[in-house]
Amino acid sequence: MDISKPVRYLGKVDVEALIQCILSQDSIAWREQLIRQQTYEVHQDTESIVMLFCDEEWPDGDVHREVGWERLASVAMPLINDVIETHYKPGGIVLRAMAAKLKASGRINPHIDALKSFHMGHRIHLPITTNDAVRFMIEGKPYKFEVGNAYEINNQKSHSVMNMSKEDRISFIFDYVPQDLIKSE
Repeated sequence: MDISKPVRYLGKVDVEALIQCILSQDSIAWREQLIRQQTYEVHQDTESIVMLFCDEEWPDGDVHREVGWERLASVAMPLINDVIETHYKPGGIVLRAMAAKLKASGRINPHIDALKSFHMGHRIHLPITTNDAVRFMIEGKPYKFEVGNAYEINNQKSHSVMNMSKEDRISFIFDYVPQDLIKSE
């Protein structure tokens, strides 16, 4: 969603339980579903544990619970709901929710999220792990995202990520569409 600025800081969040849940997943969980990596070239250096994912033609399509739902939902959904209730109008729909890993020395090349659902949804990032060698860029300007904080990014601006470290970087990401935008469709 174009939020008129590159990033909106949403404040502190208690992600400790989510961190423990995500970091306790075995390596196979990260490779159970490769739809993002196979569909979008920019995500070739990533792995995901996908909870929710919408059809490309949404709002005409559906939102599906994916294999990561059983792994993450009991911890992630209360946190998602808290962020929504604190910063947005409740009653909308979460289109996507996942733990996303950018592998050590990996990159997500500059891109703009083009599907209609990306224009309508707020893209929220909750850092799970990061380090000083991770560069999140929006329109060529670097942004530092810290664990324990929530951020909304403007996915309608060119954005990219470089992980120049020897450690994986993990974020929990979800897309939320408020009810009034769903009704307008």
